[in-house]
Amino acid sequence: MLVGEAKVMHDTLLKRVGNTPLLPLEKIFKDFGKTVYAKAEMLNPGGSVKDRLAKSMIEAAEANGSLPPGGTVVEVTSGNTGIAVAWVCAIKGYRALLVMSDKNSEEKQNMMKLYGAELVLTPHTVMPDDPRSNYKTAERLAETTPDSTYLDQYNNPANIDCHYQTTGPEIWEQTEGNIDCAIIGAGTGGTISGVARFLKERNRDIKIIAVDPEGSIFAPYFKKGELITPEHYEVEGIGGDKLVGAMDFDVVDEFVTIGDREAFLNTRELARVEGLFCGGSSGAAIAACRRVLKSHPEIKCPVTILADSGNRYLSKLYSDKWMIEKGYLNRP
Repeated sequence: MLVGEAKVMHDTLLKRVGNTPLLPLEKIFKDFGKTVYAKAEMLNPGGSVKDRLAKSMIEAAEANGSLPPGGTVVEVTSGNTGIAVAWVCAIKGYRALLVMSDKNSEEKQNMMKLYGAELVLTPHTVMPDDPRSNYKTAERLAETTPDSTYLDQYNNPANIDCHYQTTGPEIWEQTEGNIDCAIIGAGTGGTISGVARFLKERNRDIKIIAVDPEGSIFAPYFKKGELITPEHYEVEGIGGDKLVGAMDFDVVDEFVTIGDREAFLNTRELARVEGLFCGGSSGAAIAACRRVLKSHPEIKCPVTILADSGNRYLSKLYSDKWMIEKGYLNRP
């Protein structure tokens, strides 16, 4: 293959990020007599919504000169951003140095390493300000690694902006402006904040409802203005243990809290009933949709986001053994 042909192939792959389909979910919501529309982000090239973010942050770093040719990209991740950063770095010729909590699945760890990334695991039991935490570890690596840039998705303006520029407009166009409620997981906050800012500009009456796992600090902070001590939860990709710049609470109307068991059982049902193979945060979103439709019967065109593929959770929520050990399944 000629060099020019290889560049065209890579550019084509990067251009395939976004413009994901909006799928009607009818069977799983048949008891409500309504259709929930789901943005299928697992159909991005790297298998998750974080492909949008990784591409945006790396291109922003290139543009502002903080990432030199052949440099190192440092990032904290719960998995999906790391996978996305790893494959984008592989295409663009950067070194990827990723920091992740040891609670996240082996599938995610292996995918990052297979894309050529170097992975540093941190204990999930430590608090954010502990020197061993993923945040502090990433900061230290960025300071000591030559020609490196720390993307910091939790506070990077490109996180919100990429969803304001792409995901939000896509949802608006795909629903022909009829969307009246968006039910989206809150992790770094970038997806829901960017989508919400765009949609609220088009129609301020659109309800924006954030999905948070039990144990996260976001929902209690939103409801009472209090910072609780975070507790462990198994669902990956949503929730937070500290306040971050990419989470814009001002554009959110309501928070719904979902437990691990409910999230995982809904995820498995989504695969069994709708044929959609997704991660646990998607199940949390489906569970939240059910609650929202009960409490807001006036909603006519709800939209949610299926953030990633189930292939990175085979050893966890898709494993009967793991589910039984955790007490989420009762079957022998």
